[in-house]
Amino acid sequence: MTRPTAPTTTAGVHPVAVALVRRAGLVATGLLHGGRKVRRAGRRPVGTAEAVTALEADVLALGWLIGPRLRAALAALPAERLAAVGHGLLATLETAVGAHAPHVPLFKDFPRRVPADTRELHVRRMFALLLQQPEQPCVLCGRVRTVQPVSPCAHLTCVACWDEGYTACPICHRRITDGPFLPVVAPPSGGRTLPLPRRAEVLELADDVDRAVHQALGALLARRTPLSPTDQRDLLALVDHAGPAEPAWLPDEVPVRETRALLLDRLLTGPVDPARTAALLDRYVTTATDVLRLLAVRDGGDPGLVEPPKRRGSPPRPLRRALLARLDALGLPALLADLPRHRDRWLAAAENLHPFEQPARHPEAATAFAVLRRTTVAPDSRLGRVVAEVVAAYAPLVRPAAGRLHAASPAARVEAALADGDVDAAVDLLARRPGELLRRTVALAARGGDPERLRAAVAEAARTVSPGVLIAALGAVRAATWPAGTRLFFPRGGRARLWAEPDRRPRLPALVGGELEDLLVTELRDRASRLPRVDVALVDAALADLTAPFAERTASDALVRLPRGSARPLPDGRRVRLFLHWTEPAGTRVDLDLSVAMIADDGGFVGWCDYTRLRFFGTAAVHSGDLTSAPAPLGASEFVDLDIPDLTRRGIRYVAMVVFSYNDVPFEEMTDAFAGFMGDPGDGAPFEPKAVEQRFDLTGRVKIATPLLVDLRSRTMRWIDATMTGTGDEHSVARYSRTLARLTVAADEHFAAGRRVSLWELACWHAAGRADTVLVRSRDGALTGYRRTAGESAAAFAGRLTALGPADQAPTDGVPADAEPRFAALVRGDLPLPAGAQAYALHRADLDAGRVTPLDAADLVAALAPRR
Repeated sequence: MTRPTAPTTTAGVHPVAVALVRRAGLVATGLLHGGRKVRRAGRRPVGTAEAVTALEADVLALGWLIGPRLRAALAALPAERLAAVGHGLLATLETAVGAHAPHVPLFKDFPRRVPADTRELHVRRMFALLLQQPEQPCVLCGRVRTVQPVSPCAHLTCVACWDEGYTACPICHRRITDGPFLPVVAPPSGGRTLPLPRRAEVLELADDVDRAVHQALGALLARRTPLSPTDQRDLLALVDHAGPAEPAWLPDEVPVRETRALLLDRLLTGPVDPARTAALLDRYVTTATDVLRLLAVRDGGDPGLVEPPKRRGSPPRPLRRALLARLDALGLPALLADLPRHRDRWLAAAENLHPFEQPARHPEAATAFAVLRRTTVAPDSRLGRVVAEVVAAYAPLVRPAAGRLHAASPAARVEAALADGDVDAAVDLLARRPGELLRRTVALAARGGDPERLRAAVAEAARTVSPGVLIAALGAVRAATWPAGTRLFFPRGGRARLWAEPDRRPRLPALVGGELEDLLVTELRDRASRLPRVDVALVDAALADLTAPFAERTASDALVRLPRGSARPLPDGRRVRLFLHWTEPAGTRVDLDLSVAMIADDGGFVGWCDYTRLRFFGTAAVHSGDLTSAPAPLGASEFVDLDIPDLTRRGIRYVAMVVFSYNDVPFEEMTDAFAGFMGDPGDGAPFEPKAVEQRFDLTGRVKIATPLLVDLRSRTMRWIDATMTGTGDEHSVARYSRTLARLTVAADEHFAAGRRVSLWELACWHAAGRADTVLVRSRDGALTGYRRTAGESAAAFAGRLTALGPADQAPTDGVPADAEPRFAALVRGDLPLPAGAQAYALHRADLDAGRVTPLDAADLVAALAPRR
């Protein structure tokens, strides 16, 4: 993972303008600009009203709507400024949906004219490749003067034989620069008018850009879970706009350490002011690992310390001294506990920090590095005299032996206790590190020991840890207590590489597991009840299909910010179209392949549709053809059409979408690489922006992406946003068929089992804790009312609400006139909310971020922070 930056779009749009559109649906007209179109001779000037109407039509074609305040602001702009704002807005929306790139498949008439027999096509290609000679009749049809070479591959091709409407070389499928098969990029004619996609939302004017920036910045800095790469880029852009030189907007606390590192790096850019630097480090550096994260970010690395930076630089001397002084202030016990957790990284960092250069300035830090580096310390040396005083002060924490210093870390003492079978001692040691205790609760409970001792320690730790740790622990307890299923792993390293295995762990006793679950849920409910009260809350029962966010640090940059594991109904219509686009870097040929794997109900691999099988059972699945290069400016696009009823009739249960790098070039090396899916595009172009339901970037040191799976039985799409490991090159579905089948079934079963906390549970904790009246929108759209009755505890009310127990008000078609929900959690934000309300909506729809406070799913988690 490379260091996040705040890049502009291809049209040069200000990154803050992009962030506000993406995060809140707000348009900052003062920050938008774009290239001007040249007026054609003889064309009359377009009036402002006509220009705004034309812009509205262009925005609508991309799947957005312009709100009344924004329309009025656009209509008041001078013509030239309106043109610049319009181009900037369209560039932003086109990039978001994937319409900024030309989408030209190999077969220009896809899906109508795709060869039915892929093997026969391959034989014809090989026959022409091996036998065709210049200035000779075509070896396939015998015609003369129909064979021409194409560039740059120089293959000899017959324009009469290859009549499927190719846009690349028919022999090797590379993009060409000269020859008879040059692609023509033209808009399609005809076709039905497409409906608005479910993701459609209303764009509104950012009346106060600074307020919107500070609101978005405050929400990101308050997050209790690591930021995704997209959020990191937005954070840096927002910090730059807010002004890192005089940061009066800085919060007292930034909970997530990775976020602190990004913020500190931005704030410490430029000449070092010793007093300001010391104040910032004292404020935001509370562990030694915080310093290591900051150094990693400065070197262009990952603040999560997953991937080492590609280079390592030496900080300026004033900063180096400030960092060592801050480490020294943390104290020797904390350093001895923290430094060994990343020993190799600290050994490398010490080469640039020079902790032994002036050990008297930071004696405890110098001693900790002497322990870490296993340095032989001469007693009569300058370092030896300093270390001797520290060792004497902290005996017996550190002990000298044979000229070196030795210390046992807390982690080592825990492992020693477990090795000796003393679980209670391990619990007592871990109680000093609450987060670690919660992460190991299931393992400790399974080892035996005193259950009451463990329960008391967990109860105490639960009061202090972040909500993300609590939610993860709750999911782990459920998985270990409920009937065994499949264990699904999303390792922390790099991208979210997925693997699964049967859960063979012994089940926790129902009493122990139930008590631990109740304890964790009670703590989360109690935290929700301490949030600001509202009279009425509004929640959506369909949130049960969405998981609470986890592993956000590896989340893809996506059009719809769907938490991993969430399921959504497929769009209406018979067909779903998957798409892939990429542009290779200059000088490197890149062959990406869009593929689908077909899996039966019993988990068996049934078949596939990819470059080796362009059609699966006629039109049940149709591939647009295999492009093997993607030079700029055209790049390459591949599509797969899925006929949902036809596939279902043929016994297919799951369809897994896979993107392979055939020649093993990582996605991160692409100039541009993204994929997604759309609803039925009708008879229009292969890529219809208005039909796009999801679009996501392909990034990281990854060569195989498994972003989503489709359950044909329930007509749902499950977003898993994961990757697979692979070896060598020539990656294909056939090569990974068993692995794909196993992971597809395992992922669907794992998330469908309900062990992980859902957004429905999270929303109910908020609603029941903050309001005595809660409106619930059912899946059919009706609203039902729940009231907390006299004598009903908050826990009982939350339990009744979460279980959708007996309601107190009959269903209605809309929000009652006397109800003003000031907290809402919805799948689609299309219900009226009062000004100042807080609202989460997967699809913002009509929500106006200028009137209400928009929330991300991660904000719902962050709000459940522990009391300070």
